[in-house]
Amino acid sequence: ARLLTKNVEEPFLKPKGFEVVQDQASAEARRAKMMAEARLPRGTSDIQALSAAQMYEMHVAGLLEHLDYSKIPNAAKLIPAMRYPYGIGHIFSAKVSIYNPKLVARPTSFRDSFDPKHGNKLGIIDIQYQFVMLAAALSNGGSVSNVEPGKEVLLAAKKGGARLYPTNEAFAQGLKSEEIHSGIMWKARVVQWQAARISVESVAPKEGLPFYVSAFGIPKNAPNKAGGYAYMNAMLEKQAQENFAIDMKYNPTVTNAVVAPDLNKQIGFSDEEKKLLIDVDYAY
Repeated sequence: ARLLTKNVEEPFLKPKGFEVVQDQASAEARRAKMMAEARLPRGTSDIQALSAAQMYEMHVAGLLEHLDYSKIPNAAKLIPAMRYPYGIGHIFSAKVSIYNPKLVARPTSFRDSFDPKHGNKLGIIDIQYQFVMLAAALSNGGSVSNVEPGKEVLLAAKKGGARLYPTNEAFAQGLKSEEIHSGIMWKARVVQWQAARISVESVAPKEGLPFYVSAFGIPKNAPNKAGGYAYMNAMLEKQAQENFAIDMKYNPTVTNAVVAPDLNKQIGFSDEEKKLLIDVDYAY
């Protein structure tokens, strides 16, 4: 929320006369509110920040506007994979294996990360349940369209003593205190934690790199759809995208954004790693 204010609202929207009021709540709470307001002719939000998976759920529920891309001029530079009929990808990263190099050997796969031998030194993040199930499935012969094989992997990790953390921030504290030394996370977060002097490294798991997309959609009953479109367009400004890469360590979704080579080496993906990138089967 703070970075949206700094990089999008203040430089691009406020000068045009837009007053932005943020509803800073969890995605779960905001989705529940959208569903509760579905029957109203006018809801209470003009744009919603959701993961691509959550945005798909809201689309299936019939709650998101089918976008008119002619109202988003900056979308002409949007990476095709980040262009949805019902929303846009704002920034993206991918799920990687992570570890504390002082305490444990370098993993090569999700299978290594979930190994029960880690005992209570393995951390799992509750709010990332969808991607945890997907990574576990990929580690055991599953796919983006079949997560059932991941069940035995996670049950074994649980039996081994894996710790469950409610949020990304709680997980980071576990890493910092060395309560845990292994897990999976977005590559972008790892770079943030390294900057905060947490001993952590990341590895592109050999099973693949599932995309994480931070996205935005406009509710069908948004009271100010023009404002929602203006916000989307502002988010895709070259400067806004570049600053998000610097501040939040996520990759831009527009092709004209320029990321410094040293930063791109940290947050981006090599040619070999790009071959491992996997888009999620949202319908599944």
